[in-house]
Amino acid sequence: MKSLHTLIAAIFIFTSCNSGKQPEKASEMALKDPVQTQPVDGNKRAYFASGCFWCVEAIFESVNGVKEAVSGYSGGNEKNPTYKEVSYGRTGHAEAVEVFYDPEVVDFETLVRVFFGSQDPTTPNRQGPDRGKQYRSIAFYQNDEEKKIIEDVIEELNQTTFDGEIVTEVVPFQKFWEAEGYHQNYERLHPNEPYIRNVSIPRINRFKAKFPELLKKGAAH
Repeated sequence: MKSLHTLIAAIFIFTSCNSGKQPEKASEMALKDPVQTQPVDGNKRAYFASGCFWCVEAIFESVNGVKEAVSGYSGGNEKNPTYKEVSYGRTGHAEAVEVFYDPEVVDFETLVRVFFGSQDPTTPNRQGPDRGKQYRSIAFYQNDEEKKIIEDVIEELNQTTFDGEIVTEVVPFQKFWEAEGYHQNYERLHPNEPYIRNVSIPRINRFKAKFPELLKKGAAH
C-alpha cells in the first residue's frame, strides 16, 4: 500500500497538505522540562524535524558516527499519532527523526550543524514542496547543554549565513513516536518514487556536496 505522501507526489510534486488542528505553540512547549533519553548500546539519541522524514532520515544516516535514524513524529501532545493524522495537520506533531549516534565519533554540535546545513530554516511551516505545521523546523534538546549548543549555532548562522531569519523552533524533547514500518528507510528502498527522485535525492545530494568530510565511507555517491 502506497503512502498518502507518495500518491500526492505522483500526481503533483509541488503540493501542499491540508491543514487541520493547530499544534501546540512553541512558547507553551518551551515551558516544559526536557525528557532525557538513555543511550542504547553506547549510542546517544538526538531528535530533529525539518520537513519530510524520508529525506531527513537518509541525510543523517549518511553521516559518519550515526548508527541509525528512525522516522517518526514528535512535537505534539497526542498519543499514538498516525501518518494520516499528522500529514493532514490533525495533531501537533511534526515529521521527525530519532538519531542514534556514537559520541566518540560524532558530537551533538556536529549533528546540529548537519540539521541546519541540510534544510532551509528560514521558511516557517515549510520545507521545499512540503507545507504545513507538520513540516516545521524543530531542534529538540534533552538538557541545558544541548539547548545552549543549538542556540549558539543559531546565533552564529543568523550572523553569517541567514541574516537573522532562522525560524527553527528550539523546544524541550518530550516524546518520539516511531512511524509506521513502511516509512523506515523509504528513500533507500524506493529510489524510483517520483517524490524521492525529484525532492529527496536532490536534497540529500546538496547536503553531501556541502559536507563531504562528514560522510561515511562510500556515502558520497
